Amino acid sequence: MNNSVTLIGYVGNTPETRDTASGSKLATLSLATSRILRGEGGKPRLGDDGKPMTETAWHRITCFDAIAKSVTEHVAKGMKIVVTGRLRYSRWTDKEGVERTGSEIVARSVDFLPRPREAAPEA
Repeated sequence: MNNSVTLIGYVGNTPETRDTASGSKLATLSLATSRILRGEGGKPRLGDDGKPMTETAWHRITCFDAIAKSVTEHVAKGMKIVVTGRLRYSRWTDKEGVERTGSEIVARSVDFLPRPREAAPEA
């Protein structure tokens, strides 16, 4: 069985970096992905403004070593990226003694996507 995830979205924050106890470099960031909501017949549902309605999901991305270094040097909030990796679930007890669960994507690769060019102003 293969645990593989590919996400395309926009970076929600400047990557946060630190070194692990074992000396590895670690970077974390959030990634927003969106999908168009569809109604009957698969047609996009329209909002009051006449535009298609969307649903946004936020994902926690964790990068190690060379990928963490590249992400730290080249990724900024608002960039569009492709992340390929694996899904990992965690369980821990917080400072108040409450048991928590969460998920994250551990990146195997991060690719940077260009933004569309701005349209030239008409003369």
